[in-house]
Amino acid sequence: MQPGAYLDLAQVTLYVFWIFFAGLLFYLRREDKREGYPLVADAGSGTRLAKIGVPAPPDPKTYLLRGGATKTVPSTSNDRPNVALTPAAPWPGAPFVPTGNPFADGVGPGSYAQRADVPELGLDNLPIIVPLRAAKGMFLDPRDPNPVGMPVVGCDGVVGGTVTEVWVDRAEVLARYLEVEVAKSRKRVLLPVPFALINDPFGKVSVDAIRGDQFAGVPTTSKGDQVSKLEEDKICAYYGAGTLYATPLRSESLV
Repeated sequence: MQPGAYLDLAQVTLYVFWIFFAGLLFYLRREDKREGYPLVADAGSGTRLAKIGVPAPPDPKTYLLRGGATKTVPSTSNDRPNVALTPAAPWPGAPFVPTGNPFADGVGPGSYAQRADVPELGLDNLPIIVPLRAAKGMFLDPRDPNPVGMPVVGCDGVVGGTVTEVWVDRAEVLARYLEVEVAKSRKRVLLPVPFALINDPFGKVSVDAIRGDQFAGVPTTSKGDQVSKLEEDKICAYYGAGTLYATPLRSESLV
């Protein structure tokens, strides 16, 4: 080191931090591309292009999951091919509209991922989300309204069914779904609690997402006392679709 020269330790530390932080951003940006990539860009005239951006997605990596199963990502296993959508107009950026039944096709606000068709398990290897009849030691707080027996009313004021049970999350200790017996049918479907307004003074459950007659189309569970991750996504997606497609007016422009 020449006479009179010195080493500014603070400045060197700052440069090292910048280099470390830039590397961290690069690493995290690559890792978050393990899901959802490549993106699809609309090039107009029905042409769609795959886009990966910068940096490129990481190399595939296999993770060991609980129970001995493995998962390799990046992967497109969660993607649903041939979704019933088409551009509303030929120019780039035009909105997509469903070509079939938006409730059944899972499009727009009713979209869902192709998750595993198995229930979410707790540390005891038992399903986390179950009806109260299968959740030993759990009960509704008597200070809260009990929706069992209340009619479920759709956005059109028509009764869609009656609440027969409450499904709870044993890990989070809260209510997740209301089990509804569809009107004029013995079919039982699940109603996500966030979509329900339990109106105790009026003794009813109000649902703004769908009409009363549309409860008959809610996807069902394959087993009476448990719900799989794929079934959960489909059920929530059905009510989500109703926020835009339950009535023709909802999908029209506000202006």
